[in-house]
Amino acid sequence: MNIEEIKKTGEKYLFQNYGRQNIAFTHGKGCYLYDTEGKEYLDLVAGIAVNALGYAHPDWVKAVTGQVERLVHTSNLYHVKEQAELAERIASISPEGLNRTLFVNSGAEANEGAMKLAVRYTGRKKIISAWNGFHGRTAASLGATGQTKYQNSFEPLISNAFEYYKYGDAESVKSIIDKDTAALLVEPIQGEGGVVTAPKEFFRAVRDICTDNGTMMVVDEVQTGMGRTGKWFGINNFDVIPDMMTLAKALGGGVPIGALVSTDEISKVMTPGSHGTTFGGNPLVCTSGSAVIDIMKRDNIVDKVADIGSRWIKELKSIDSPKISQVRGYGLIIGIEMESPETAVAVQKHCFDNNVLVNVCHGNVVRLIPPLIVGEEEKDRFFSLFTEFIG
Repeated sequence: MNIEEIKKTGEKYLFQNYGRQNIAFTHGKGCYLYDTEGKEYLDLVAGIAVNALGYAHPDWVKAVTGQVERLVHTSNLYHVKEQAELAERIASISPEGLNRTLFVNSGAEANEGAMKLAVRYTGRKKIISAWNGFHGRTAASLGATGQTKYQNSFEPLISNAFEYYKYGDAESVKSIIDKDTAALLVEPIQGEGGVVTAPKEFFRAVRDICTDNGTMMVVDEVQTGMGRTGKWFGINNFDVIPDMMTLAKALGGGVPIGALVSTDEISKVMTPGSHGTTFGGNPLVCTSGSAVIDIMKRDNIVDKVADIGSRWIKELKSIDSPKISQVRGYGLIIGIEMESPETAVAVQKHCFDNNVLVNVCHGNVVRLIPPLIVGEEEKDRFFSLFTEFIG
């Protein structure tokens, strides 16, 4: 089907809950996607920070297709070798003590699991999270998402268990945390909130505040995890060890997988029957996750992300223009805050018209979240287009 046929069929049979760009892709290779007309596009969105190894990475393809030929799904009624293997790999890259993993199907499910675990472990009923944060769209994770634009019309599903603090403000955390707070959720970088960062002192203070109150510190690494920031996990940039981490997106390299990672002690309260998932951690997605970690380790991808990302951010910060309000980020999650939403959309269109895909989030922020294998050629191509637009 061509793009018009795809649109017509979709308009007839799909829910119309997405605002889509006028394009559809047939295949990809490396950092590039190819549309139904055969045009090539440089992809700096990576499926919203999902396709860490880009498209059709030969070693990843070999691992996944081999698993498809052997076994895709059995359920968690039985032991799953591939699940155990991926959990071991996650433990090998996680902060000290975080060596137990529960597999689910998405980031939202991972955050739901983290909140259930925190409530069960502490016996408490309150959850606190940051204004402008994003933790998912299922009922509890939507409650933890401190953005009214996502909550509007779904209020009956949102529990009064949630309260919100100001991101980056430890005093704001202190003002609402108490001995009935089961968990504090925090992102190392607020991705959907506009690639907003906070100082190291904030995360260290939050760790201490949580410890003092017996509250579980839950770090949402759904977008920042798996090397995106130039460290295996975003929280590694701040020298803090949380009680739990939630993962998804890049972990599967393109297949749907989520994970909740915690300690031996905390995980013990999730006894048989207390939580579960039919598809979570099946052989296919776990093989994919293991391949992602193995390739990233072998090719030293995390260090390469730190190098190219720091230089990219430095180059963008060197541009002196009233159209740019601020450049933020770590590694390959970069936010360019423009003077207005209209300017951000115009940047996106200029790039699209020149066969480069970028994303606009939180109204006026051009977000760069490319495959982690992106190189100098791709970096320079965007920089040239962007400076051309800025004038």
